[in-house]
Amino acid sequence: MLELRPSCENCDKLLPPESMDTMICTYECTFCIDCVNLLENVCPNCGGGFEKRPVRPENMLLIHPASTKVVYKPVK
Repeated sequence: MLELRPSCENCDKLLPPESMDTMICTYECTFCIDCVNLLENVCPNCGGGFEKRPVRPENMLLIHPASTKVVYKPVK
């Protein structure tokens, strides 16, 4: 089950579960589309590429809520 982390790891922009601008890598590192473009689609944590994070339907968020764990590791 995807965690649906709440913000971009690089700029800390809020990325709610319904966000269409959220990208994740295979390890669920989470970034906004603007930061992914700056990173040239290469995850700074694992070196993999990014894909659009799917949106979990509202009714399923009640059963499996999004994570509240913030991961903030700006790229230097």
